Amino acid sequence: MQTLHVNNYDMAYLDVGQSRDGPPLLCVHGSLNDFRIWGCVTGPLSKRHRLICVSLRHFFPEQWDGKGNTYSIAQHVDDVIAFIEKLNMGPVDLMGHSRGGHICFRVAQRRPDLLRRLILAEPGGELDATLDPDYKGGSSPLLARFITAAEKIAAGDVDGGLEFFVDTLEGPGRWQRLPPLMKQPLIDNATTLIGQVRDERPGFSKADAESILMPTLFIGGANSKGLLPKVLHALAAHVPNSKTVMIPNATHPMFEQAPQAFSEIVLEFLAAD
Repeated sequence: MQTLHVNNYDMAYLDVGQSRDGPPLLCVHGSLNDFRIWGCVTGPLSKRHRLICVSLRHFFPEQWDGKGNTYSIAQHVDDVIAFIEKLNMGPVDLMGHSRGGHICFRVAQRRPDLLRRLILAEPGGELDATLDPDYKGGSSPLLARFITAAEKIAAGDVDGGLEFFVDTLEGPGRWQRLPPLMKQPLIDNATTLIGQVRDERPGFSKADAESILMPTLFIGGANSKGLLPKVLHALAAHVPNSKTVMIPNATHPMFEQAPQAFSEIVLEFLAAD
């Protein structure tokens, strides 16, 4: 593990891979995770690319208490931009999963000069009225459930809060079926959910999607349900230079469930002219 000091914060990251010739692939994790989440695809991806996997502000290895106002989408976007600038390696390939996909999308909007290609694995977020004909305004039902999970965690019921969060995304009983090795990163990052429900992240608009001009790959789990696939397909329909690949028999953590298929899809996209 290494750190890079950006925006008055030591951002932890892993730097692995054989190739030092092309642009690095910078990987940004989602909610309740950290740089360890990419471990299942590090092997196949690092054979052809230099992988730089970051842990965002307040995630493992930091042990955050959930207090203060330094956890937000805006802060994480600023940190990723500063991290890429400080690497000083030219345009990078950027990949984000879930909430990390939202962050990568906003980085691509603000600083397209820093990116060569963009990979969004079921980016998290909400749609505004320009992309969702059913938009009614106000907080989404998903956010309401996340708030319930965060309240349980803040009250000391970490297991109960994480169970509520995971089962909301993956279906009833999913938390109980997770092996201990997959539960541990979620436990290590549990307090970040307290910050996340204060994110106030903006909804995606049609204009947002149309502003992403670099080659973009959307990856989804074919069996994912709810808001995540809706957001993926709505964005993909309006990002001009994009393609979408759905992985069969997979849900939101598709690169953990089908690491070989996920890696092959990513490698093919990065190798394209």
